[in-house]
Amino acid sequence: MTETADEAPQGTDKVNRLEQEGDIAADYLEELLDIADLDGDLDIDVEADRAAVSIVGADLNQLVGRDGKVLEALQELTRLAVYRETGERSRLMLDVSGFRADKRSRLTQLGIETAAKVAESGEPVSLEPMSPFERKIVHDAVAAAGLTSESAGVEPRRYVVVHPAS
Repeated sequence: MTETADEAPQGTDKVNRLEQEGDIAADYLEELLDIADLDGDLDIDVEADRAAVSIVGADLNQLVGRDGKVLEALQELTRLAVYRETGERSRLMLDVSGFRADKRSRLTQLGIETAAKVAESGEPVSLEPMSPFERKIVHDAVAAAGLTSESAGVEPRRYVVVHPAS
């Protein structure tokens, strides 16, 4: 018995849509790498309900920029390219030379260490301002440690406050 499109599991449709986003993004980024005369390999994946594309290769620091600013802009341009093709807003994540993966690891460690400090002192701790992506990673690490956190302040100076357990 074969499934019709109407009977296909909804999860399969979502994965197919995310894979399509990754393919569109990869095509866009391949063209960009060719125009910029840069060598890089593209890896496409689906992670945490979003398409993820990584560019890996030799010297690609110019695609990351200072504090990841160029990477952020490139991600937004890639999301626009996906939107142009699909008509749907994309939450695609782009990484270049492992920059985001390294940053995620450092921020997770910061969340764990801050949670330990708050658990020991019983006093809330405020962290430096961060992007929404960065705050989400810290919030997840703090929650995994059994504490609570919240974002405070106004963009672009929003920051995480870690609170002791109730």
